[in-house]
Amino acid sequence: MEIQKTTRKMCYIFPNGDKYEGECCRTSNGVVMRKGFGTQTSVSGVTYTGEWDNDMMNGSGTLTHPSGSIYTGLFRDNMYHGQGIYKFPDGTEYNGTFNNNRLQGDGEFTDLQGLVWTGSFHNKAALGLKLKVNMQ
Repeated sequence: MEIQKTTRKMCYIFPNGDKYEGECCRTSNGVVMRKGFGTQTSVSGVTYTGEWDNDMMNGSGTLTHPSGSIYTGLFRDNMYHGQGIYKFPDGTEYNGTFNNNRLQGDGEFTDLQGLVWTGSFHNKAALGLKLKVNMQ
């Protein structure tokens, strides 16, 4: 399937009520795909603003959930993948590497008291965390 290189801006409302505003392109078959920069808002209140490629979240972007959680960073095939920051609804935050929506690799976790813990994360486990001390 060949994709045209030119992108155009559009506004599209999906049958389920989701709305996309941004750049798109047309395949050689005539199918319109999200490509470039755009914003999609779901009826459930989830909003993604960022880069699209191959009709998926690919590149840099921000995904905001109604719960208050926010992910800002890199995406690959609609998943958190690469460097990013995930802010949890309770105010805690993870800043580090993601692999297919999971915490994976070196990162920092900031707890409710503002203490920063560094280490290697793997899914929900984080063995050998160390308190990061700020010497000012």
